[in-house]
Amino acid sequence: MVGEQPSILLIADPGAPEAIAEHLSEALADSQHAEHRADRGWDVSVRCHAYPIDEHTEFAEVVGAVDPGGETEDLVIYLTDLPRRQGTTPVLADIGLSDRFAVISIPGLGGAFIERRVRELARTVVGEVTSRSGQPHAPATRTHRVQDGDVVHYLGPSALSRLRLLAGMVYANRPWRLVTGMSKVMMAAFATGAVSLAYPTMWQLSATMGPWRLSTTTVLAILALIAWLIIEHRLWERPHGSGERERAVLYNASTVITLTIGVIIFHAALFALLLLTAWWTIPPQMVTENTGRPADLTTLLLMAWLVAAVATLGGALGSGMEDDEAVRAAAYGVRQRRRFDRTDRPAPPRGPMA
Repeated sequence: MVGEQPSILLIADPGAPEAIAEHLSEALADSQHAEHRADRGWDVSVRCHAYPIDEHTEFAEVVGAVDPGGETEDLVIYLTDLPRRQGTTPVLADIGLSDRFAVISIPGLGGAFIERRVRELARTVVGEVTSRSGQPHAPATRTHRVQDGDVVHYLGPSALSRLRLLAGMVYANRPWRLVTGMSKVMMAAFATGAVSLAYPTMWQLSATMGPWRLSTTTVLAILALIAWLIIEHRLWERPHGSGERERAVLYNASTVITLTIGVIIFHAALFALLLLTAWWTIPPQMVTENTGRPADLTTLLLMAWLVAAVATLGGALGSGMEDDEAVRAAAYGVRQRRRFDRTDRPAPPRGPMA
């Protein structure tokens, strides 16, 4: 309306999309204000809500679920961590020109420079909806524009499309949160490591094993924790049919990579804690007497290296103390957890055919 400030509503799924939306609202308001001073800029607001949709939901159904016509804003953009695809090509954005509504699928943007890519794509969406020339808007960098009636689709690059989508799914899971989300595992691992530091046998082993053996022990311990988390908490998705096989492979690969990154961060934090504990508590002369070497920084690093691997194995056993929901909350975003909820829930009984 004339004289009123135009507005944008950003709706975001909980988790990574919500954090991105907060930064995007500031960027959109600033950029639009700079480009349209005569129009007094955009008023951008953010709402966090996860609608009951999944990756199979068509764009028309998303429009019906969100109901952008019931909002007072001039443009509604829904940021979701649901991976959306057209065949094997990631769909980055769906834009309903008549509805003045768009869906941006964050996983399709990959796993790096996410906020910048979302910002560029959001500006493209704004340009599509607000363009008065009737000409197609210039597509965002490295995207392919397809128009179907009054709906515009922006597709990701076909090269390495699966790898790009997989990286985006891992980013949406925020694997760095695994350490803080599994406090019982960290406590069990640290307790195991602290006890192991008290044994002179561990000091002697760390001094004689050498880097290659210590590296192998560390890798095996990390793999053991990853495997135990997947098996104990049923994180492996099994396809229910041939059509689901490719999707299950994608989600399982996302699970493995997410847990690998999270467990490596977990192990690094554990190593730092045990190194500090060894430096603070173990008398240097006792280490020298038992290993025949001076208790210098190298000796403490090797000691913490071995004990951290042992402690990571202790964390694998301690992961059984965490319930499934806690582990899934630590390892996945909201959307992926809901997928598991739907998979675990028994199917309703079938009634007689009409």
